[in-house]
Amino acid sequence: MLQIKSPPMPRPFFAPDILARKPNPHAPYYLDNYYWWAYVDPWAVRFFERDWLINLILLGNYKKLGNAALEEFGDRVSGRSLQITCCYGDLTPRLAGRVAAGGGALDVLDVMPVQLENLKRKLKPDAPVNLMQMDSTALAMPDAHYDQVLLFFLLHEQPQLFRERTLGEALRVLKPGGKLVIVDYGKPNRNNPLRWLLLPVLGKLEPFAVDLWRREMDEVIPELARHDFRRAKYFGGLYQKIVVRK
Repeated sequence: MLQIKSPPMPRPFFAPDILARKPNPHAPYYLDNYYWWAYVDPWAVRFFERDWLINLILLGNYKKLGNAALEEFGDRVSGRSLQITCCYGDLTPRLAGRVAAGGGALDVLDVMPVQLENLKRKLKPDAPVNLMQMDSTALAMPDAHYDQVLLFFLLHEQPQLFRERTLGEALRVLKPGGKLVIVDYGKPNRNNPLRWLLLPVLGKLEPFAVDLWRREMDEVIPELARHDFRRAKYFGGLYQKIVVRK
């Protein structure tokens, strides 16, 4: 696994040293220090794997944002598709159904075995899905390997160097003419009241997401600006979908 050294970050909202947690050998430092309570510990996975809870966290927008991602793939998905990291809820089983209908194949990777085990329980036994334990910053696939790639609410969780490398890897494994779909937080509109009411709270829980609330994603990740893309915003700009054509 690629190890990336990053500069010191703010103290986690839920400090693991207070609870005397042992480091998880599979987790990058930012997951183990900042998101262990959401993605790393098995009890956290059992707690958060509820559609209603994910919808609550996304302020009632989970289904809408999932649909926005799926509409880019179509009802019948052919070719090779890649989803970089698992996610809670029914998005991946729904995508797998479309891949099955189109005779395609879907690879899903995640650095955490507990996340892959959780996803496996949600998939049908005959789903055309291959699960792989892998770091998003160092994909073990050749260049131009996939027709479609999906990043669903991952980049806001990563420190800058990690998100830059994740995006770079996603574009590297995408075929010329292929499509990269990104759904994540965005820069809220000036008149969005959540800009002032909600973001300070989320800033404590999502310390690396602040970049995406202050600037557009193509400003945060310069590599994105070097490609043709289109953007759609949702819920007053708090969420966004970016579609890159390579």
